[in-house]
Amino acid sequence: MPLSARTTRVYGYVVDANNVGIDLANVYLDDGITGTATNHNGYYTLSLEITDTVYLSYSMVGYKTIRQQLYTQQDVINVNVVLPTEEQWLQEVEVRSIRKQTSMMESATTDVVRLMPDATGGSIESLLITFAGVSQNNELSTQYNVRGGSFDENSVYVNGIEVHRPLLIRSGQQEGLSFVNPSMVENVNFSAGGYEAKFGDKMSSVLDITYKRPTRFESSVSVSLLGASAYVGVGDSTYSQMHGIRYKTSKYMLGALPATGNYQPNFVDYQTQMTWRLGGRRLPNGGNPRKGPWELSVLGNFSLNDYRFLPESESESFGGTTHMVNKTIYYDGQERDRFITGFLAVGAQGKVNDEITLGFTLNAFYTHEQETYDIRSEYVLSEQPENAVSTTQPSSQTISGQIDNSGVLGTGVYHEHARNTLQATVATLSHRGEWHRQANRLLWGLQVQGEWISDYISEWEWRDSMGYSMPNTPSSMELFYTMKGSHTMNSVRGEAYVQDSYRWNTDNGSVILTGGARLSAWSYTGEVFCSPRASVVWMPGWKRDFTFRFATGLYYQAPFYKELRDTVTQMGVTRIVLNDKLRAQRSVHAVIGADYYFRAWGRPFKLTAELYGKYIDRMVSYTVDNVRVRYSGKNDSEGYTTGLDLKLYGELVPGADSWISFSTMYSRMHFIDDTYNLGWIPMPQEQRYALTVFFQDYIPRLPQYKLHLKLVFQDGLPFGYPRNESMRYLGHMPMYKRIDIGASRTFCAQTDKFMRKPSAQHIAAWSIYFEVFNLVDWKNVNSYYWVTAADGTQWASPNYLTGRMFNLRFTVDIK
Repeated sequence: MPLSARTTRVYGYVVDANNVGIDLANVYLDDGITGTATNHNGYYTLSLEITDTVYLSYSMVGYKTIRQQLYTQQDVINVNVVLPTEEQWLQEVEVRSIRKQTSMMESATTDVVRLMPDATGGSIESLLITFAGVSQNNELSTQYNVRGGSFDENSVYVNGIEVHRPLLIRSGQQEGLSFVNPSMVENVNFSAGGYEAKFGDKMSSVLDITYKRPTRFESSVSVSLLGASAYVGVGDSTYSQMHGIRYKTSKYMLGALPATGNYQPNFVDYQTQMTWRLGGRRLPNGGNPRKGPWELSVLGNFSLNDYRFLPESESESFGGTTHMVNKTIYYDGQERDRFITGFLAVGAQGKVNDEITLGFTLNAFYTHEQETYDIRSEYVLSEQPENAVSTTQPSSQTISGQIDNSGVLGTGVYHEHARNTLQATVATLSHRGEWHRQANRLLWGLQVQGEWISDYISEWEWRDSMGYSMPNTPSSMELFYTMKGSHTMNSVRGEAYVQDSYRWNTDNGSVILTGGARLSAWSYTGEVFCSPRASVVWMPGWKRDFTFRFATGLYYQAPFYKELRDTVTQMGVTRIVLNDKLRAQRSVHAVIGADYYFRAWGRPFKLTAELYGKYIDRMVSYTVDNVRVRYSGKNDSEGYTTGLDLKLYGELVPGADSWISFSTMYSRMHFIDDTYNLGWIPMPQEQRYALTVFFQDYIPRLPQYKLHLKLVFQDGLPFGYPRNESMRYLGHMPMYKRIDIGASRTFCAQTDKFMRKPSAQHIAAWSIYFEVFNLVDWKNVNSYYWVTAADGTQWASPNYLTGRMFNLRFTVDIK
């Protein structure tokens, strides 16, 4: 009598004789139909319907095939296999070095972006902030800081083209979608310092994105409480095209902010990439022919950010255990912001011969930004009657309570007004080339960039405290703050770089030496500068698997536009003037790092440590409010940052990548003309410590049920009184701490019988995600709202970020 079929899950690792996972090894039944392939760590999982004894085969080119008998009646079987190598080796195959970091760029796996719980709706940046040395203190924003640098010190490249962001964004609420569409991404590389000469002159980091070139039809749709997205790609050996559209509405998230009102945020993004291969066909596995065919490509993007807000009221209590203060604000007015950006790039690339590849790109970026608000706010500042001890120092602790008008400390009125517009066009013509012969690789590039910027700013703020206008002058009534400016700037930049890499292989290991230099010039300031950079990577031939690297270089970050805004105050009005004498900020990087690859509990792991130091002179000081960076417009300071980054990456659970990152830093700055004797004070983005964790798990017998957790514990940023250099640093904000957790269930043909029916033949998989943002409902501080009591005491009332929120997401992959 035949046995009834039972579903058994078989999983394990396929490794070589050195205990290193084998990528893309074949695991299959004798029927030749049922099978799978291992991932980059050699992990595989397979669901089988077993009625009797079966045989699994494990094979890979260059290795002997192993046949394994399965006769157990268990529901879950773990089978780990070591494939011995064939006697004849294939040339140019180096299995061990494929997964190693052989430069200052770290490769990231993009598969987890879809799984990671993310309050911004899904972005590559949500992956980056879990890396060592990268931090973020605002879940509503996709901007990030790297090793104490500002948002503007990070370069982002897509297919070798540097992309730009809107310039007037001042809060995470206004911010729309990141330029990078995760559905279109194939490779992600990131460097937190010491990067090569082929990348630009930003002082903190480089994010290098490569988009896919699909060779068959693929599509996906996603819908959640935070928005929706759709992607479709198609191609063959001669052409490919991708189209992605995204819609984001943060109305649901903004509803968790303390300020109540009518939020109407709508963000739309469309992106496309098309490629054509002329004169030939692609070789198998994405290889390039030795000469002849050229590839033409088009990359386009259009985004519209529309943000409207009609605030109503806000009530928060703050203070310490001896003094609790309540702030209640009633609003009138509205804010309306609109950001329209477009991007288009046309490129051509081809091989001249076996050794030389040339490429040319013409791209343009356009942005039209409008920021308009008229908001009048009336506040009441009162203390709790049971706490009568007075203090003028703000506290990071907060205690909720009810308003008691009998203890009123102060009342006042604020009226904030802005009519700001900015238009910018950036057009770039570039050439890049590569010469590759055996162990030597030479890169070069030339670029000419034209910039046309028109900017109009009109902002003012009026304050009244206890019936007295501030500042209180006996002869006139003055505004508390006024800024005006109207400028047009046209300029041309030129850049060139050359970079050479050479690799030596010996019995004692491998060494990769990379050196290069970057030459830049800008017509607006007339400045010309050269940035030499070098790095060395050593992979010793030890029994234990180590990699060591060292990098150093000089990085000049020339102003783009915001940095040029100097100010002159006359008759109580601050006017913006562009400082054409402003020099590029200059930074020296030194980074030493090591990777240790090992296996524990039969699973692969990687431990990374990097010790770094940065010195910056000719620094343009700045302040940060929410995500707005305001520069002084002068080379008025110098600074330095030192720190240590640690990261443990591996499969804490078989087949699921997880990692833990820890960073510590010490970052200081000093004003050259230290009028107020501040001395060395913390840099605006100093975070003395940061711990981030991304963890994945699943039910062993039901791997389609998964759990995803992201944990962030970071030091609060420094803060001070706005527009007051003497009170620039008053302390650090409270710690930013957050736990986001998600659970998912994936349905596919491998695990669910109904997905094998003809009616579901075009559905590759579909998933349901349930996410909880800020699981513990911690109140994180993003900035401070400064109010003034009748006696002149300044109170820093915390502006809190979002509390606990829930999200439901649904995705479908179509084939």
